[in-house]
Amino acid sequence: QVQLVESGGGLVQVGGSLRLSCAASGRTFSNYAMGWFRQAPGKEREFVAAISWSRWSDSSIRYADSVKGRAAISIDNAKNTVYLQMDSLKPEDSATYCCAAAPRIGLPTTPGSYDYWGQGTQVTVSS
Repeated sequence: QVQLVESGGGLVQVGGSLRLSCAASGRTFSNYAMGWFRQAPGKEREFVAAISWSRWSDSSIRYADSVKGRAAISIDNAKNTVYLQMDSLKPEDSATYCCAAAPRIGLPTTPGSYDYWGQGTQVTVSS
């Protein structure tokens, strides 16, 4: 089993920045993908960013078009933590942000491709 705990959410003004963290514990894998998704009230869960890591190759990254140029996903393997830096925040970025993990190589963008999920952290962008 893998446990994921997000943190870093909060209330921020339009144009501001936040750095979300996702701390992982439990099983470790040689290859894995970590993703960030968000869900606003009344809307479907939406892919935000994913990063794929293998001890034998460089990481790969993918972003949703809605955050491309404003988001940066990264991994600190020493801390077993994945980060999502969000800049130039907009009101439409307001949502609960969840991280997810998949024990395989790839950059999946669909929630069903991930095996483990955190509880989420709320991000509210005020105008």
